[in-house]
Amino acid sequence: MCIACKEMKNKKELIRIVKSGDGEISLDFTGKKNGRGAYICPTKECIEKCAKTRALNRAFSCEVSKEIYDKIAEEFERGKG
Repeated sequence: MCIACKEMKNKKELIRIVKSGDGEISLDFTGKKNGRGAYICPTKECIEKCAKTRALNRAFSCEVSKEIYDKIAEEFERGKG
């Protein structure tokens, strides 16, 4: 399920956001990085909604800074190209 729009989709249709053991949060295009994962639709709208609603804070039960949300948006733009 996408943490932004709450739509149920196949895992392969979503991008995984992972929080590693040392607390680093990043996009996981392979779906194989170690750590706690949350899934999001590969659309700019869902990435923006995730930041606006601070969905990662709830998914990872911790405070996630605006810089992390910005970094994820940048990674998403680079990863699509």
